[in-house]
Amino acid sequence: MKRVLTAVMLTAALGVAGPAFAADTAEVGKPAPAFTLKDEAGKEHSLAQYQGKIVVLEWTNPDCPFVQRHYKADTMQNTLKGFDGQKVVWLAVDSTSSNTPDKSASWKKGEGFTYPVLVDAEGKVGKTYGAKTTPHMYVIDEKGVLRYAGAIDDDPRGKNASAVNHVKTAVDSLLTGKPVPAATTEPYGCSVKYKS
Repeated sequence: MKRVLTAVMLTAALGVAGPAFAADTAEVGKPAPAFTLKDEAGKEHSLAQYQGKIVVLEWTNPDCPFVQRHYKADTMQNTLKGFDGQKVVWLAVDSTSSNTPDKSASWKKGEGFTYPVLVDAEGKVGKTYGAKTTPHMYVIDEKGVLRYAGAIDDDPRGKNASAVNHVKTAVDSLLTGKPVPAATTEPYGCSVKYKS
């Protein structure tokens, strides 16, 4: 009991916020934190502009071997192709501290995908969402509520031909009005290279 009281008093003394802090961070089942970022071409994208659509956020880094494997296999592109473009938006986010719009544009052109790469070199949005790995995936419903956070699939090593694509499952569930079966999974990949 004495230890618990000490911990509570220490938390209060340090000014560590409780629920007010949680409102500014991503939590499944709660409204996703708002953001505005520019893409590789300098165009602004805000979460608010996609209200009414399902939004998939993909934290990425072209230098990460896990990301390279998924792009070689077209995992992200094929997942997106299976969705109705009028109902689902896919945004890649690169929070690598050394990233620039030119690097993102060059990578996008080389890989041949069409969705925007949002540049978050300051890492503010990545930290708000708690993005830990590349890839780290988030699915936000039409009302702006975060419904899934975790891995793209259940196959970290890329050796399972019958891997479960968690993002596809989450989006399909939302499109059919069903609850997402696994709202969180453990993300895998390289650590996000945030500014120190």
